[in-house]
Order: sequence, then structure tokens, then C-alpha cells
Amino acid sequence: MNTAEELVEVVLPGKVEPEGLRIRHGSVPTPGPGQVLIRMEATGVSFAEQQMRRGRYYDQPPFPFVPGYDLVGTVRATGDGVPPDLAGVRVAALVKVGAWASHVLVDAADVVPVPDGIDPAEAETVVVNGITAWQMLHRKARVRAGRTVLVHGANSGVGSILVQLALAAGARVIGTASARHHDALREQGVTPVDYRTGDVAARVRELAPGGVDAVFDHVGGRGIVDSWKLLAPGGTLVSYGTASTRDDEGSQQWPVLKLVGRLWLWNVLPNGRRAFFFNVWAGRALSRNRFRARLRADLTELFAALKRGDVTPRIAARYPLADVAEALRLAESGTVAGKVLLNP
Repeated sequence: MNTAEELVEVVLPGKVEPEGLRIRHGSVPTPGPGQVLIRMEATGVSFAEQQMRRGRYYDQPPFPFVPGYDLVGTVRATGDGVPPDLAGVRVAALVKVGAWASHVLVDAADVVPVPDGIDPAEAETVVVNGITAWQMLHRKARVRAGRTVLVHGANSGVGSILVQLALAAGARVIGTASARHHDALREQGVTPVDYRTGDVAARVRELAPGGVDAVFDHVGGRGIVDSWKLLAPGGTLVSYGTASTRDDEGSQQWPVLKLVGRLWLWNVLPNGRRAFFFNVWAGRALSRNRFRARLRADLTELFAALKRGDVTPRIAARYPLADVAEALRLAESGTVAGKVLLNP
């Protein structure tokens, strides 16, 4: 490691506008036992950070902290107990916070090698977004060929990967998005529905009179009822966010608790349908080793899908860390498809 390197990180000091984010400089940390030091090459702006700056992510740490849900980078140094040959390896990591920095300390057991031939920025697009999409599709809804699925926000970071994975699995895909994204969705083989005009539920019923086999809903709020009612017998609703409450005031936990309670109630009704609230961190507290093994297996599958061409990286824009405010503004605008990335 070059001792002249400097740590550069983005600090979220409190509930601020994007321009309120601060850039902090310091010394590059040294990995402790079981840790690796990663020189970040790409990190992303996800919906979680949009909620965090409003103080509305349901389990965010106290202010101030360094945001950043995931990253891809190269291991620069290893701590005691870590195989030294891991140094120089490009890896991906899911960290929830801390990735908006030039150098990041991560437990060695939590990193997943990135195969040769995959660009770090392209790899980054399938870390948190890809893991979320893969596990919802294959571990929760268990979608198979010939099934029909509804993906809300089909042009979003998670939605765009969900669409591609569902199509690769042989499913028919209906996707909600604003009209500007419809041509691109049709080119992929998706049937688009404009969520800004008309009755979305009525339009989906026209396209799938018998109901859909799975719905993936990141919006929450009142619309979750329509998502549930659109399910065919034996269908699965996977809820994975409360985007409709992003700008609300009040408790950050209450929208999630209310949503989870509603899903639980639907599950106990004798109706043959299922509902889940998906949290990518579920199970980590009970069995960290099992969580890590599942993450490694699924991310390895996603990297293979990238190499096969089943998933095409959707990169909306790239910004240096110093321009994080502009990057966050763009991500929050809802005008782009794919992921906004940050580079050192």
C-alpha cells in the first residue's frame, strides 16, 4: 500500500439536503484481525441513502456516519488471520453503511471475489441491487418458466435487474414505469404499464385476467393492497420497501412495522397466497455463517449471469466522490434508468 494515500470519505452529518453532505479527509486505516482494507473502485447511490439523509431508513445508525451500502474494490492490505494472498484481489462487499469512502475496512469473511473480465463498475450494479433481485425472485417467489410477474419500478436499480432475471428464467414480465422508459422496456420483452396515468391495477388485470404469479413491490403504502389483490391463486407478493413514505415526517420505523403487520395478517388468512417483506439482512443475526454462504453463492450466480449476458449492467451515471451531492440529486430525480455510481 502506498503510504502517501489519503482517506477520503463522505459524511452524512444529519437530516440535510444533498449539498449538506461533507467530504472528510484522514489517514488510511489499518486492517485489524480478520479484516481487509479495500481500495474502493465503485460504490452506488441506492434508495437506502435517499432515506438515510431524511432520517427515514428504518435501522440506520445515529448521525453522523458515512453512508454507502455496497462497493467493489481491490484488497490493499490484510489483517492477522487473513490469507495474505487475498491482497490484490478484486472483491465485492455488502456493508449497509461506510462504502462512500476511498478506503473501507471489511471483515474478510464478508467479501466475494469478482471474476476476471468484469469491470468493477459493472460488478457494482449487481451487489445490493442484484442480491435483492435474485433472492426475491429465486428464494422467495421461486419464479419458474411460464409464470407471469409484475415488477413495480421496472426501470429502477433493483427493478431493472429483476426484469432481466425474470426474463432469463422464462417468465412473462409486466413492468410499471413512466412513459419515457416504455420503449426500452418493450425492447427487452417487458409489457410496460404507466404508473402515472390511469388505473394501474385495472390495466394489469386486462393483461393477466387470472392474476399474476408474483408481484415485486418497493412502494408500500396504500398501493400494497392492489398488489395483493392482483395475485393469482398460489401467487406470491414480495414487498421490499416503503418508497411512498420517503418524504413523510414522523417515525422511520412505523411505515415498515405497519406494512409487515399487514403482510403477516394476509399470510394467516386461508387464501392460498403468500406475502413477504424482504430484507437482505434477514437471518444474519441468527447465523452469520449461513448468511455469508448464501450471499457468496447468490453473488457468484449474478456475476455468472453478467458474463453470460443474462444481465446487462444499467449504469445511469458516474460521479467522483467529491460530486456526491450532484449524484444523489440525480438518483432522487427519478428521471434515470439504472444505477448512479460513485468512484474515488
